[in-house]
This record gives sequence, structure tokens and C-alpha cells, in this order.
Amino acid sequence: MFRLWGKIFQDNHLLQDTVICDSDSQANRTRKVFRGLEEICRQFDLSNPIWLNHNIKEFQQRAKTRFYQDSFIETIEFDYLEIQVIEED
Repeated sequence: MFRLWGKIFQDNHLLQDTVICDSDSQANRTRKVFRGLEEICRQFDLSNPIWLNHNIKEFQQRAKTRFYQDSFIETIEFDYLEIQVIEED
């Protein structure tokens, strides 16, 4: 089971969170992360953020990254969206 935790923060306070589960054993980790992020954004009614270089590096090192305003095309009403892998196959 692959689980991805999505959290929205404003002023260092957790506003919303959700956990996305993916049990597709045929999909690779990258595909599961992208599908999980799409579902998190759908649940939070957000556009999908753009992966910047620092997001890629941070996610590769820590299995966690934060998307700030510069990753979104539209204006966001919070400080950042954080995703974190909490369980892998």
C-alpha cells in the first residue's frame, strides 16, 4: 500500500489534510506520487502545482516537499501545500 499525506498550512497552522491510498502494485513510485497529488488537489479544489527544481530535490531526499505560491498558477489562500509519503509498498 502506498499512502500520500497532503496538508494545507496557513500561519504554521494545519487547515486541511487528507491521506490518499494507492494499492496498484503495477504502478511505479513516480506514477503513484503524481496520481496522489492530483487527487489531493481535487479534494482541496486546487489546480495541480508545478514541480520546481527545489521540490524535486527535496522530495527525492526526504519523501516530502512543500508547494508555495510560486508553484501555482492561480493565487492560493494559504501559505503552502505539503505532501509527504507516509507508507510505501
